[in-house]
Amino acid sequence: MSDSVRAARARKANDLEFAACTPEAVDPEGFNPKAAIPYGCKAEHIHRAMCEFVDFLAFINQQLHSKRISRIETMLMPANFSSMVGEFMNASIPKYCKTLVKNRYHNGHPDLIPAGKFPNDAAQHAGEGIEIKGSRYMRGWQGHNPEDTWLMVFVFDSGRPADQGKGIAPKPFKFLAVAGARLTKKDWLFAGRSETSRRTITASVTRTGYDKMMANWIYKAPLSGNEEA
Repeated sequence: MSDSVRAARARKANDLEFAACTPEAVDPEGFNPKAAIPYGCKAEHIHRAMCEFVDFLAFINQQLHSKRISRIETMLMPANFSSMVGEFMNASIPKYCKTLVKNRYHNGHPDLIPAGKFPNDAAQHAGEGIEIKGSRYMRGWQGHNPEDTWLMVFVFDSGRPADQGKGIAPKPFKFLAVAGARLTKKDWLFAGRSETSRRTITASVTRTGYDKMMANWIYKAPLSGNEEA
């Protein structure tokens, strides 16, 4: 292979990587005007929080690229990046929705609680509020325990640490969907573990819970369909 061919391939790879550093914009027409969201939260609040995350990720990844460092979603373990998406929404939504605050209790449940409802806006385990999750998948959403809770899931597509080794081209982050509904313990399937397993104990949203949430979808990106992130 000649030096000129190598250089051309390197430029193309760099161009693809740089393009992937800019997430796809959130479509303002993708929000469901009929979605029922509790505690004074509105689609416009969620829209603004999502746009803020897109801006944040673009800034971080473009700065990393300038230093020839991989995009953050291709550095972090997939579960850690999903958690980061959820945590960003936890912090950002209350900036625009003044009737919700981030739960100040360490590892408290749920993530967002009604403003002024609990002392110091902290609750170890409350029956009111919204639990937030980030996920690369359009179904099979997980939590640590079966809960009676209002659950909101932000589904996204992004790169992964294993992409380069699999020959998968760089791609920009994109929000695919947001769905939410009040679930009961019957809408979860508890998954234990064997005595020798080190897997984190989880509970998964069942078909009944999934149907509730998708019936109350909040956002769908164009052509997202049942796409898996």
